[in-house]
Amino acid sequence: MVQTMEAWFYADKDTLRSYFGQEFRLTALSQRDDIENIPRADVISGLVSATRPCESKGEYSKGQHSFQILELLDPSKVRAASPYADRLLNVLDRLS
Repeated sequence: MVQTMEAWFYADKDTLRSYFGQEFRLTALSQRDDIENIPRADVISGLVSATRPCESKGEYSKGQHSFQILELLDPSKVRAASPYADRLLNVLDRLS
């Protein structure tokens, strides 16, 4: 199971770069493909480090940025990278 919702952001790094702008440091994020197994502390510290130089949006903050980013993510990328997200979205699709 995913350690933290922000791990889903790692499935769509293009959206992160677009959201935070040119200063976003993609190399600060873990390059692991198994995003569900990246420890929570590593996910958050990677986001903070990657966004530290971003003047327009500022350093990553769950309260300030997370839901805006979540709304922008490509669901197909998240589903492909996260079996648990795929399972959740399949259940939600069946219920709606």
